[in-house]
Amino acid sequence: MSLRQNVREVEHEIMVGAPATVVYDLIAKVKDWPRIFPPTIYVDHVERSETEERIQIWATANGEVKNWTSRRRLDPQKLRIDFRQEVSAPPVAAMGGAWLIEPAADARSRVRLLHDYRAVDDDAKKLEFIDRAVDQNSRSELAALKTNVEKATANAELLLSFEDTMRIDGSVKDVYDFLNEADRWPDRLPHVARTSLRENTPGLQILEMDTRAKDQSTHTTKSVRVCFPYDRIVYKQTTLPALLNLHTGYWQLEVEGDGTLATAQHTVVINVEKIAGTWGDHVDVDEARRRIRDTLGTNSRVTLSHAKDYAEQRH
Repeated sequence: MSLRQNVREVEHEIMVGAPATVVYDLIAKVKDWPRIFPPTIYVDHVERSETEERIQIWATANGEVKNWTSRRRLDPQKLRIDFRQEVSAPPVAAMGGAWLIEPAADARSRVRLLHDYRAVDDDAKKLEFIDRAVDQNSRSELAALKTNVEKATANAELLLSFEDTMRIDGSVKDVYDFLNEADRWPDRLPHVARTSLRENTPGLQILEMDTRAKDQSTHTTKSVRVCFPYDRIVYKQTTLPALLNLHTGYWQLEVEGDGTLATAQHTVVINVEKIAGTWGDHVDVDEARRRIRDTLGTNSRVTLSHAKDYAEQRH
C-alpha cells in the first residue's frame, strides 16, 4: 500500500488454477459478475465498443449498497483490463485501477487487482472506510474468481438458467407496480407468508421474504433489488435457501400491442452438498435441477398470474 498526494494505491493478488485467457474472458464479461463476485448485485452496459465500454455497477460495500459508473479499456493481447470510476459514490471521490492476468506454470495464472483512490474532502475517516471496503471486496472478488474459474468446467451441471413468459392484457405500469410493491405480496400472493421491504434510495430495495413450500413450511431469503420503472426489476439473493449457492434474476416487461409481455428469469447454482439432506440419497443432480426449476418456475408463474389479474382489472 502506498499514499501519494492523497491518493491511496493498493494491490491484491491470487493464483488461479486455470489458463490466463480463460481468466481474462471471465473478468471481461461483466454481465456474469453477479454470479461470480459476491459483492456485485447488477452490472449494466451504458456504452460499448470492441475495446472500450461504459458500465453501471451496483454492489455492496461494508454492508451498504453502492452504485457507480465506470469506464473500462480491454486489452486481450496484454490480458489487461483498466477501469476508472466515472461517477463515484461518496465517500469515494475518485477510484480506478486494473486487472492484470499473467500466465504461470502448469496452466495456472497470477491475477493482480490494482486500485488507486481518494476520499471525499481527503477525510481520514472516509479513507479508512474505503480502505476496508476495497480490501474486503478485493479479497472476496479474487477468492470468488478463483473458485468460480476452477469449478466452471467440473460443475457446469450445477448452473441452471431459465425463464417463463406470460402475455398480459394490461399496461406495463400496472404490471410493474404489482412487482415493485413487494411489501403487499403477503396479501396478494399465496406462497408469500411475510415480507419486509426497505427502500431508502428510490429504485434500490432490500427485500426480506418468507416463502411457503408445498408442505406449508417456510424459508427466509433476502434480496437486493434494483428497479427500473417501468422496464425491469433485477435482483440478487444475499440470504439463500440451503439448496442454492447463488440465485439472481429479473422481471422484464415489454410493451406488446395494447398489452404487456412479462418475463421472469432465474439463474441459480445448486448446492450439491445439500441435495441428499433435503430430498434423500436417491435424488441426483439432474432430478434436483428439475425440482428446483419446477419450484422457482411455479412461484414465478403464480406471481405473474396474479400480476395479470391485477393489471387486467385496471385495463
